[in-house]
Order: sequence, then structure tokens, then C-alpha cells
Amino acid sequence: MDKMLVDSTGNVVVTNDGVTILGEMDIEHPAANMIVEVAETQEEEVGDGTTTSVVIAGELLSKAEDLLEQDIHATILAQGYRQAAARAKEILREIAIDVDADDTDKLESIAATAMTGKGAEASKDQLAELTVESVRAVADDDDIDTDNIKIEKVVGGSVDESELVEGVLVGKERVHDNMPYFAEDADIALLDTPIEVKETEIDAEVNVTDPDQLEQFLEQEEQQLREMVDRLADVGADVVFCQKGIDDMAQHYLAEEGIIAVRRAKKSDMKALARSTGGRVVSNIDDVTEGDLGFAGSVAQKDIAGDEKIFVEDVDEARAVTLILRGGTEHVVDAACATTPTPSAAASSWPSRPSPTPSTSSRGRWRKTPASTPSTRWSIFAASTPTTTPPSGSTPTPATSSTWKTTASSSRSA
Repeated sequence: MDKMLVDSTGNVVVTNDGVTILGEMDIEHPAANMIVEVAETQEEEVGDGTTTSVVIAGELLSKAEDLLEQDIHATILAQGYRQAAARAKEILREIAIDVDADDTDKLESIAATAMTGKGAEASKDQLAELTVESVRAVADDDDIDTDNIKIEKVVGGSVDESELVEGVLVGKERVHDNMPYFAEDADIALLDTPIEVKETEIDAEVNVTDPDQLEQFLEQEEQQLREMVDRLADVGADVVFCQKGIDDMAQHYLAEEGIIAVRRAKKSDMKALARSTGGRVVSNIDDVTEGDLGFAGSVAQKDIAGDEKIFVEDVDEARAVTLILRGGTEHVVDAACATTPTPSAAASSWPSRPSPTPSTSSRGRWRKTPASTPSTRWSIFAASTPTTTPPSGSTPTPATSSTWKTTASSSRSA
């Protein structure tokens, strides 16, 4: 059941996701804030089980309070819980299920389980399929960088119309109406320098006393822009993505050459384009060579839910993909996005065992440990053992507390 949350400023959030609810709550107690951190960590590392982790953490605190009232020192309690955690990890390794890299059904089942009970559950089968496809597309031999999966939210249509673009979707339009809408087998130039007249590094003032001098001054500016465009045309660029601005005259020259140009592209989009097309971002137009150009089978401006966007598709072995999530309203789209957060549930089951280990950031790269068998194998945790709670008045031991972490790894145990 969804909950409607209204904050002090009147903003309304409708959700049944545990971590979202906790994030919207105004919490001051330090212990309660730590419980919220537990839920956030669970969400980042696994993508599911936040409510379970909060319930278990709360129960452990409750039992710890009972033991403290019996004059058991906090250090002993902490040591007992650490021993219980170590024992729980051993049990998890024993009951872990090996999943082969080619076992699509099992991977989709993992992703679908993480979506159960959330807003877009009705479309979980399709979203699970898209999730697994997107993670597979960006998987390298050694790790998985989920930052290379871009999620684009589109209001309009139904969740069933969500799709995976094996390439990059850039939320920009071509800069000039006379530029072509479509380029096939396109060579792509990536620039992080403006296609504009170079400004002087010092403040300068030019006194013009004759109209001919003004004409020469303007011609010189146009000549600079012409040379920049000619350089891009000479190396064979069919499409130009520029992270900075493009002068109006340069836009005209690019349109004359039949080059599609996009300006002020996001840095994240430029990174995704470089990874997907194999191009290199260049900081000086004079240094652009044919080897710096990326390649895509199709670059086209398309209308999606009333907005024009650039689709870069048909890329060989695309290493950056875009997951387009659609919905009839903004709330539906947000629910679908919360259900599939940069496919974390599938990505977290990619490594071997015992659990995903971030190598650069909490949500970035997942290290995959090679298994003993020749084929790549991953492990997931199945919480098939019942939950046991240490009886009130007893010291926590591995025997009484070992299964709590197993329950935390379960997708739907609470």
C-alpha cells in the first residue's frame, strides 16, 4: 500500500518504498539516524530489503537494551553481535546459490524479486528483462560500472513502453533547422571546446575609424569560424557533440556541410558517448584527427513524448546504454525509476561471493571475483533458514543471532 507523505513546504510524495519513507522523515535522534543509514546502505548495495534491515536492526537494539538492563557491558554485547555477524556470513556462503553468467531466467528473477511490492510491480517482468540487458551491456571482463547505464525518465505513454537504447540518448536538439535529422554510419566528433571566436586573454579595445576596417574585422571572425568547421569536415565528421557553445555563424556553416551539431551537452553524456562510440573528447579543434572520431550506425533526432532528443544507436559492442522509463504521470515514472535504480539489484548479484564490493564508489564499480570453474559464475544469497531472535535475558551468541543477516539478504522476508 502506498503512503502519502507531505513535508513542511507542502511537497507531496507517494511511495511504499521503505528507504524513501525514511528519507522523507524529519529525524533528530542519533540512533534513529543510524537506522536510516542502515536502510540507505542496504538500498545502495542491494537495491532491496530496506524494510527488513530496519526491522532487524531495531530488534537487535531492543534485545541489546534488555541485556544492558541486566548489567551486561556494552563491549560484550558488541563483541557478541560481531561474532554473530561472522557466523551469519559463514551460513550465507554455505547456502549461496551459484548463478551462471548465461542464466538469464535466474538473473531476471533476482531483478523481479527486488521490484516486488513497489509501485511498478505490475510491469516487473519487462523491467527485469530491461535491467538485466542493461547491466550485461556495460559489463567488462573484470567489473561492472553501473554509471554507464543512464536512466531517462519520460512522462507520457505507459510503463510497458519502456525500452533500452543500446547507445546514448542525449536530451538536446540539433542547433540549426537546416541540419539533417538523421545520419547513417556516422563519424562523431566530441569536443569540450566552444566553436566560437576566440577571445583575448586580456581586456582589449579596438577603435574602428573606417567602415572598411569594421568589414575586415567581421570577415576575420567569420574566417576563424569557417576554418574550425572546415577542419571538422576535413576529418570526416558527420555529427558534432560540443560541450560548450556554438556560434550562430558556425551553426550556419555546419548546416551547409550537412553536419549534425549539438551544443552544451552534459559532461556525463560526453563520457557516455566516448565510451559507447569509441571516440575521444578533444579540447582543441586543430588537434582533431580521424582517429579521434567515434562511430555509430545511426544518429537521429526523434520525438519522444513531445520532446526532441538525439538518439545515438547501432553501436558495436556498446559500453554505455540508456534505459528509457515511461509512464502516464510523473508519479508513475518516479515509481518506475525507484523500482529500477541503475539496476542495482542485478548488479549486486554479479560478483562472486560473498557480496558486492565497491572499488571506487558506493554505487559505481562492482568487482567480479573469478570463480574456481572456467566459466564466470556469480553467487546470490537465499534466506531459506528461519529467523531466530535471541531470547530476552540471554547473551547473544552466534547460535542465537546467526540468521539475522540471512534474513536481511532476503528480498521479501518482511
